[in-house]
Amino acid sequence: MSIPEHTPQTDSTPEEAAVAADVEATTADADALTEKAIADSAVVEAGEVPAPDGDDAASPAAPADETPAEDAPVPTDETPAEAEPAPAAEAPAPVPSPRPGPPAPAPSAEPTEPGAVVVEETWGRVTENGVVSVREGDQWRVVGEFPDGTPQEALDYFVRKFADLEFKVATLEQRHTRGGASASDLRGQATRLQKDVVGATAVGDLAGLEKRLTTLIEALAEATAEEAAAARAAVEAAIVERTAIVEKAEALAARDPKTVQWKQATAELSDLFAAWQNHQQNGPRLPKAQAQALWKRFRDARSTVERQRRAFFAELDEVHKAARDAKNRLIERAEALAPRGEEGIPAYRTLLDEWKRSGRAGRKADDALWARFKAAGDALYQARAERDAAEQAESAPRIEARKALLEEAKVVPDTKDLTEARRILTGIQRRWDEVGRIFPRDVERGLDDQLRKIEQELKQREDLDWKRNNPETKARANDLGSQLREAIEKLQEELAAAEAKGDRKAIADAKEALEARQAWLRAIGG
Repeated sequence: MSIPEHTPQTDSTPEEAAVAADVEATTADADALTEKAIADSAVVEAGEVPAPDGDDAASPAAPADETPAEDAPVPTDETPAEAEPAPAAEAPAPVPSPRPGPPAPAPSAEPTEPGAVVVEETWGRVTENGVVSVREGDQWRVVGEFPDGTPQEALDYFVRKFADLEFKVATLEQRHTRGGASASDLRGQATRLQKDVVGATAVGDLAGLEKRLTTLIEALAEATAEEAAAARAAVEAAIVERTAIVEKAEALAARDPKTVQWKQATAELSDLFAAWQNHQQNGPRLPKAQAQALWKRFRDARSTVERQRRAFFAELDEVHKAARDAKNRLIERAEALAPRGEEGIPAYRTLLDEWKRSGRAGRKADDALWARFKAAGDALYQARAERDAAEQAESAPRIEARKALLEEAKVVPDTKDLTEARRILTGIQRRWDEVGRIFPRDVERGLDDQLRKIEQELKQREDLDWKRNNPETKARANDLGSQLREAIEKLQEELAAAEAKGDRKAIADAKEALEARQAWLRAIGG
């Protein structure tokens, strides 16, 4: 016999794969819809069935150890296995129809169900009155009745119920293989499903299905242990990470408030709080006691930093207020100097020194206050600028006069007669002073420097001439000249003697010494 193939939808994801409870609910919903459609007839699995004419009639009782099974509808065009599934999730990859095991030896026990067997396969058989049994080892167990259909339809119905159970098992196996699902959750679902498989009202290899579930539960037990170990390691790592965040916040709180850059510190604290929130939302859940202890430390450190920041800025506000008051008083005094004009500049400079010692009043306040104070000083310096402009206009002819005198002074360096050169320069200096003061002062200094250069050159020439014509200097030079001339004569004689002997070394030495004495004699004017 061919078992009707149950074809689930494919291409499911782990999230879309129905858990065993979802699949079970889908089957129950389909059974309920079918039962409503066939209210006049029913199939009872190992229980009582209403007679067709409405009178109660007893059906063969289930074995003593069989619990009453759920009511099952008479198969219609839409069988329970083909009913529309619940929208909770798509089914996993196609599950093959029950795999027939090797041919089992013919049961030796006699059938307990009444009626002759009309259909028999590897795992199930049906009697002529619709009683369906499943083979369990060497024994047959009655799973239900199907009196209103053919024996093949009765067997197919309970085969489909086995396919539903196998589909649930395959779903759990596939979710475990793919990963991503909690092993502990899958283990719980597999354990509950195993209870449904044992003594199930279905026809198929129930023992093989139970063995698959046992193997899956054992594998899930190992995976659950690994998950628990990984979870503990993740929690330990998370505690270390969150503790590091707390320690950084506590380090911020421990710094001296007077040395803290509060803009940077506030940004660092905000980053730490954001890291805390991210870790709390996306990291593993910590034990309540440890999580609360770490949060208390972080909250206390954060409160300390905020308290220190508020105290710092409150004190800074007082300092700024005192500086603003002092600078306002300086501005009033500076503005009062305006009627004095240029004469008020020394007093304004004194006020400027006091301004520098008054401290900061805040960036915006300082800029506004300085603009007012500077405006008061600009009024004083403007009076000086106006006077300087007038003096410059008055000094223009004087500047031209001194430039003309500089042109005359250019002949002084070229005059060889020092007495005449001094006379020319003295006359220029007298007329230079008669010209008078020149403004601006830097122009006057530039002209004075040019004349001073000519004066220094003439003085150097006069000093050199004095040294040469000084009687004492001349006497010393004459004495040294006499000595040099005597030495030269002697060296000349030595040179002649060396040449006569042909002594090259003596000739070279004599020439070298002779040239040196002659150079010294020329240097002193001998």
